[in-house]
Amino acid sequence: MSGSLLLLVFLASIALLFVLIIAFKWQPFLALIVATLAVGLATMLPFDEVISTMTGGFGTSLAGVGILIGLGVMFGQLLGSAGAIQKIAQAMLKVTGVKGAPAAVAVTGSLVSIPVFFDAAFIILVNLIRNVSRSAKISMMTLTTALAVGLITTHGLVPPTPGPIIVAYNVNVPLGVFLGYAIIVAIPAVIVAAIFYAQWIGRGQAVYGEGSEEEVVAGGDSVASRGSQQVATKPEISTTRSFVLLLLPIVIILVGSLMTMLPFDNGVTRFLAFLGDPNIGLLIGVVVTWIGVRPYLTEDPNELFTQAIADGGLVILISGAGGGYGAILNASGVGEYLVELMKGWNMPIILLAFLFAQILRAALGNTTLALITASTVLGPLASGLDVSPLLLGLAICAGGIGLSLPNDSGFWVVNRFSGLTVPETLKTWTAGGTLAGLTALAMIFVLSLFSGVLPGM
Repeated sequence: MSGSLLLLVFLASIALLFVLIIAFKWQPFLALIVATLAVGLATMLPFDEVISTMTGGFGTSLAGVGILIGLGVMFGQLLGSAGAIQKIAQAMLKVTGVKGAPAAVAVTGSLVSIPVFFDAAFIILVNLIRNVSRSAKISMMTLTTALAVGLITTHGLVPPTPGPIIVAYNVNVPLGVFLGYAIIVAIPAVIVAAIFYAQWIGRGQAVYGEGSEEEVVAGGDSVASRGSQQVATKPEISTTRSFVLLLLPIVIILVGSLMTMLPFDNGVTRFLAFLGDPNIGLLIGVVVTWIGVRPYLTEDPNELFTQAIADGGLVILISGAGGGYGAILNASGVGEYLVELMKGWNMPIILLAFLFAQILRAALGNTTLALITASTVLGPLASGLDVSPLLLGLAICAGGIGLSLPNDSGFWVVNRFSGLTVPETLKTWTAGGTLAGLTALAMIFVLSLFSGVLPGM
């Protein structure tokens, strides 16, 4: 099949995904499977090869990220049920005081969203920012932007949230290395969009309760209040324990990656590298957290883990389906043709990766799905492109942060629970997230100036 026809098949498969997911409301897992089969049949691969390639890609993808996704969701569930997330938020506010509340909220959101899904984290913390808005007379637009943009920035960039895990795997970069540079990229994005932009966009705006939307979110307020009452019936987890448990697996994974980069090799470094393997490091984090938060849990641990499996299971299936989609694209020759095509474009590959993920994010309304789709297409091409696979992966993640539109469930979570109007949600959540993504992209270009010099690049 000619290159132009291969490109047409690829574009048609992306269009098919959009139609099935957006117009027909299909589950992304089913849509990806259908799109994968459509590519295989349209490119006239033998029937048996279509099946074996799809299932092989599915299995390979899950071998790399399946355990991590499951453990990551369990980790977040434990921290949330124990009240550790609220403790971290309260501690940050005590450090910064009232004037620094937007910065404290932004940093808290950035930390919490590393192990906790965006929607859950926002709902857990929204009652806190309502109270801060009332008591400190800080506009709800400022605090909503600080929280939501802080959450989505690390959700899109920093493992062990599922999207960045899958991207790191698809571009073949060690997760610890990816984690370290993702944090470096996320910091300026949070400062610019979740702190400075948040304070600018909320100047002179209403505090919580002064607008006409408070009744709309009363149901959400009562849910949060019930959660607070449940926590009150249990002993409270300490702030120190909350921070230690949150950071434990991150530190373990970073140390493990450092061991693999040392110029010498012995039994100690190999053992520490083993412990720092992302699967082992996150497992240690889950087990230690489970033991450490037992006295503070508001729910039965088995129920928490069951819910975690339910939440993570669909993401795992989507990840596997994305792996099958990428495998078919490569087997059909689409991947090789895209490499040659992109080499001829007068556009930096980093920018191309960012725009591809950004378009998918806007069209599909889901950050994780956009990252999975973009990385399964571009990840296998990294070795043939004149760019560091690490920078390519970070650019994909940055592209998944912004352009959240009303087809995104996160848009309505922010809108309904914050009490903002739709135009205000666009100014805070959509514009703020897009600014965070662009700032992250700028930081990635700065890092590209040192490609080949910095370790892991």
